[in-house]
Amino acid sequence: MARMPSAERRRQLVEAAIRAMTRDGVARTTTRSICAEAGVSLSVFHYCFDSKQALLEAAIETITGNYVARVMRAVEPRGTLRETVRGALQTYWDHLVAHPGEHMLTYDLTQYALREPGFEPLARAQYRQYVASATALVEQVSAVRGIEPRVPVALIAQSLAATIDGLTLQYLVLRDEQAAAAQLDITADQLVSLIEH
Repeated sequence: MARMPSAERRRQLVEAAIRAMTRDGVARTTTRSICAEAGVSLSVFHYCFDSKQALLEAAIETITGNYVARVMRAVEPRGTLRETVRGALQTYWDHLVAHPGEHMLTYDLTQYALREPGFEPLARAQYRQYVASATALVEQVSAVRGIEPRVPVALIAQSLAATIDGLTLQYLVLRDEQAAAAQLDITADQLVSLIEH
């Protein structure tokens, strides 16, 4: 096995965990199956992570971080604030439609964390990260447009995180793209009304 820096091994294990959990579900994915997916020994896992909980936390951070980075790159001034906001929302949505399994995994991770004794903090951390991501998005959209939001950013971010969470789950269940597009339009309108004076 080629020697690799521990940060690279951690990334390799996280990516393998995401693939395995997306395919098999969180409850059925073991540290051994993750190691097999990554092509490493169990000792490598224990060198990189203290526990399965630490690996799950890293997986959540990676998934959410990837969404945020993708959306942030898409935030660019468009004709109006609404067009800027709607474009950012569409970027997230395009990923959801292209990779529904990865998004289903986030709900599976939440449910698993809430059911497994000692894992509850993982679910809370996951949702704190969602709000932090929404905060960064609102701040970036506002900065790009040179606007100071009329409602506190923290409140807008909490609302946005809850809305996107609900819309995502609704889409995963119904797969109704037309209804989803209409809901994204409404969400963009609501965000603009909270940001714009």
